[in-house]
Amino acid sequence: MLQNKFKSEFAQLASKAFQATFANKYKETGDETVFSASYILENIEKPKDPTKGRFAFPVFRYGKLLGDNPPSIAATIAETINQTESKLIKITSIAGFINIETDFTVEASETIIDAISNDGKYGSSDAGNGKKILVEYSSPNIAKPFGIGHIRTTILGNSLRRIFLKIGYDTIGVNYLGDWGTQFGKMIVAYKKWAKPELDGKETVSDLLEMYVRFHDEAEENEQLETDARSEFKKLEQGDNENKALWEKFRKISIDEFDRVYKIMGIDFDWVTGEAFLNDKMESTIEAFEKANLVSQSEGATIVDLHDEQLPPVLLRKGDGATLYLTRDLSGFLYRAKEYKFDEMLYVVAVNQSVHFKQMFKALSMLEDAQSVSENDKMSTKGKHVEFGMIKFGDKMMSTRKGHIIFLEDVINEASKLAKQKIEEKTPDLENIDEVALQIGLGAIFYSQMSVRRQKDVNFKWEEVLSFEGETGPYLQYTHARLCSLMRNYTGELNADIDFALLDNREEKRIVELVADFPQAIDDAARMYEPNMIANHLIELAAAFNKFYQRKDKNGKTDKIISDNKELSKARIVLVKAVQIVINEGLYLLGIKAPKAM
Repeated sequence: MLQNKFKSEFAQLASKAFQATFANKYKETGDETVFSASYILENIEKPKDPTKGRFAFPVFRYGKLLGDNPPSIAATIAETINQTESKLIKITSIAGFINIETDFTVEASETIIDAISNDGKYGSSDAGNGKKILVEYSSPNIAKPFGIGHIRTTILGNSLRRIFLKIGYDTIGVNYLGDWGTQFGKMIVAYKKWAKPELDGKETVSDLLEMYVRFHDEAEENEQLETDARSEFKKLEQGDNENKALWEKFRKISIDEFDRVYKIMGIDFDWVTGEAFLNDKMESTIEAFEKANLVSQSEGATIVDLHDEQLPPVLLRKGDGATLYLTRDLSGFLYRAKEYKFDEMLYVVAVNQSVHFKQMFKALSMLEDAQSVSENDKMSTKGKHVEFGMIKFGDKMMSTRKGHIIFLEDVINEASKLAKQKIEEKTPDLENIDEVALQIGLGAIFYSQMSVRRQKDVNFKWEEVLSFEGETGPYLQYTHARLCSLMRNYTGELNADIDFALLDNREEKRIVELVADFPQAIDDAARMYEPNMIANHLIELAAAFNKFYQRKDKNGKTDKIISDNKELSKARIVLVKAVQIVINEGLYLLGIKAPKAM
């Protein structure tokens, strides 16, 4: 990574400066590690105000260690480093910070050449080489339509899958369908009572939803329906042929529908499985906990006491012999650990399931402790709940049971319709207008989920989700199209003979810095499981480019990117190409298409 070249230069020089300048006090501190180049490198940060320097290093910790005030220490170290006449960096100090300026011509040339020569691979790394990560996301319930409530897990998980692939991990995207449980007893009862004979073999997910909602409406007045549902599900568990055939019917209708919507959205998975897959694996899970002497009986139920006041016991099996969702997740984790031997297992699931995952990871840890598994070999520590906030509608939650659900495809269609209207106003003769409109509509929806940190709740507002102004997906897509247009309009010859020193204004410098920082944004997004960090970086880069695009010269005229100055035009167009590469790749990592014209 290019920026490490400058950081490493500073870290080495700063370490020597500390040891030389404070030779007498340095060894008396008893904490020599804070003066090492490795420590300094790890603690370099970016100033909030980019005009304060390319990078910064805080020295506040050294005040007490060296018996001096931080501003004085920062000034002394800066002066010492500058005496070395480094060709890569220049140092200043402000308050308790040492600020680092890089040689712009070196950074510009190496950044732009790196981006263009690698193109779609720019920002890739081998950080994950030799490591395997499973990402579970989307996971809708069969016999129900794909509602907007599943959009966050789907979009976030898809993005994380792409990000980890980008940095070299062997990545497996898992779609774990909700295809088992007592709700299917309800669905079977509803189908047997109210299915329309004329629709046999032609039913849609909407037809299944209608029956599911009717079941809950009528169950409020007729409690016998709930008893019937438990009975029908028990028959299903015992292998009843009629109920099994109905379950398979519901599953196929649902999966066909999901696949159709996933194709529209451009969402991919490597392994599609479901709860039913674990039916024959739960008994061995329960036996493992029994052999470890971790189970006890409570009112006929089999439980694992977690000995934690903050967590309820794990209920492995009810008194009537039925297993639960947590039993399945435990079994699923153990199966995946054995089959895939992963380094990480990410569950991209809403925050309201946090207790569930805390129970699961604690129970797995207790099991491994009982089995004398070493800390290095523990799989329980490799599970991670990547929680995200809920989606609300005017501060109301959705309910499938009540039929209060917004179909995802309706949102996609509405967004695409609005996008097409916008295109027809500005570019009515655009080729493939419907395809581009869909890309822009999806861009609006996807970015609405990426524009906030994943832990925050999102209040779904149509006017905001479908907005094409400000910090939105369509804004990024439009910027990408503008970049492509500039490159199409450039008729000059591009070669290696480019004078990067010509890129000397503030706007150009800021763009180079942001292009150079893109690989770090990817690494940060992976480390924090936060695609929002890439989304924010792209918005910042797009804003910097558009400011450059609209820049005025000293005479108040637009400072054109392509002008009569051939050498300057050449330098600027390769900068344009580097920005296009970053925005295109960044949008891909977010799951968003990048139209070349719109």
